[in-house]
Amino acid sequence: MPDLDRATAQAWIDRWDRQQEENLPDREERFTALIDAVEAAVGRDDPLILDLGCGPGSLAIRLLDRIPGANVIGIDADPVTLALGQAAYGATYENLRFIDLDLRVPGWSSRLPEKADAAVSTTALHWLYEPELIALYKELATVLKPGGLLLDGDHFQVNERESPILARLDRAVRQRENTRRFPDGHAESWYGWWEAVTADPLLREFATERQRRRVEAGHHDAESTHLATHVNALKAAGFAEIGTLWQRGDNRLLCAALAEA
Repeated sequence: MPDLDRATAQAWIDRWDRQQEENLPDREERFTALIDAVEAAVGRDDPLILDLGCGPGSLAIRLLDRIPGANVIGIDADPVTLALGQAAYGATYENLRFIDLDLRVPGWSSRLPEKADAAVSTTALHWLYEPELIALYKELATVLKPGGLLLDGDHFQVNERESPILARLDRAVRQRENTRRFPDGHAESWYGWWEAVTADPLLREFATERQRRRVEAGHHDAESTHLATHVNALKAAGFAEIGTLWQRGDNRLLCAALAEA
């Protein structure tokens, strides 16, 4: 794989953040709420935090900017975003470590150095098929300390068959707010960003490896976008308390806590 210089990687991440912010207008507000919850819950200056599906490290560096004594392990199986994050931040954030791990494969936690205080994720776990999500949460419960948290920010949909009115209103709130904020549309779509990455000679090999790994295989599996799927899987994994800490339409920050010792 070709080496990426820091400036090139940072430029791609800046472009990533712009398209994410336009497609997720409340992204920074949700990041802030998530980090507020981590800071309030862990009760120490040097927590170990797992960033599940970390992408290029956008959430991880925001965590470290707020909690500089934390140790963050970013976990992902996407060679493109891992390469960008490592090139941009690997030499700058000494407490940030990226690990190439597929959360869909049982046993991923065996490479972790110790039990973590919290796990975080944003707009990532809906990529897993429901059986993979259930297995992930069961394994996660074994690697968090007593009282440990999962904080997951994503678009968690209400099951339309069970609650058609709420599901429709969730979508309407998001769509109308999106139209108000971006009346002329978005500068770049998620798909547009990936098309540009694939066309870049420096990133083409990483993109080819991404396709080989079938990173997108479970993207937007219907069941994994449902709030109830996550809640039920977390209950089955043994999390004691599960609820929404922040919400705007179907954009939620879901929190699950293990029982304290």
